[in-house]
Amino acid sequence: MPFILKRLGFFVLSLWAAITINFILPRMMPGNPADIMFAKFKGQLDPASMEAMKKAFGLTDKPIIIQYFEYLKGLFTGQWGLSFGNYPTPVIDIIKSSLPWTIGLVGLATILAVFIGTSVGIYISWKRQGLLDNTLPILTMGIQALPYFWVALLFLFIFGFKLNWFPMNHGYDDGLVPGFNWTFISSVIFHGFLPGLTILLGSLSGWLVGMRNNMINTLGEDYVVFAEAKGVSTSRLMFTYAARNAILPQLTSFAIAIGNVVSGSILTEQVFSYPGIGGQLTNGVLQEDYPLIQASFLLIAVAVLVANLVVDLLYSRLDPRVRTGGTVK
Repeated sequence: MPFILKRLGFFVLSLWAAITINFILPRMMPGNPADIMFAKFKGQLDPASMEAMKKAFGLTDKPIIIQYFEYLKGLFTGQWGLSFGNYPTPVIDIIKSSLPWTIGLVGLATILAVFIGTSVGIYISWKRQGLLDNTLPILTMGIQALPYFWVALLFLFIFGFKLNWFPMNHGYDDGLVPGFNWTFISSVIFHGFLPGLTILLGSLSGWLVGMRNNMINTLGEDYVVFAEAKGVSTSRLMFTYAARNAILPQLTSFAIAIGNVVSGSILTEQVFSYPGIGGQLTNGVLQEDYPLIQASFLLIAVAVLVANLVVDLLYSRLDPRVRTGGTVK
């Protein structure tokens, strides 16, 4: 319980810091985003209309502390402001419409990369110096060394433009009505295959090589050697004794990866014109849409904090040394 309370306290403190920094940074930037936006309407709107728009966007000259508390109130009540680039659409509506696409695409690709990379890493470490152990790490590291947006462009050009095997943009076929039916779901899978494959190949090497190295170190531990000498079965020795302990460092990386699912692979979504949060964030930067940028950054920070909290609690169950200060009685 003390360990859990300590982690929860750290989570609350970190969350408050992320919210506060997200409020302060835009106000410390040179220039005024409101002036930039309203300059576009100069000479087109009368003063009364300009004041009405400022009020709609929540732009005010109130003291900073009052703005801060109004910001907190709006944050927890879902009033995240109106989008500058998609006026008068509320920012929270844009987030709601784009976030499921990113979670579905990047989340599934990340989970597949973790599962495939970890499983193959366990196998090739057990069969080290074999054909797969000598080729797969080098091959996957070579793929990961390529810029992932370049791989996305290559896939789009070959399989989308030249061969016309897969669609080149959007999340589903035009004319379809979103719904829980096979026609729509199959269209979503079809459109998400190439961007998902790009993300999967770009992250596979880290999981495979990391698990392989962890397993090799663990297989040299005395308790594994002793269990092997006692005649423990191969499957039990591989998974119960070696993999269970070797996988612990992977959990930390998994927390970061899951937290980053919200941000998505920004350039990959941009290349495939995928309707995820990454594409929205890119468009927000190009359109100087400060409310959308601010909401997106905060969402990414919260996702990372929550993922780390969950993995910290899970880590404490898998490794008793974490919650006992490094000693096991």
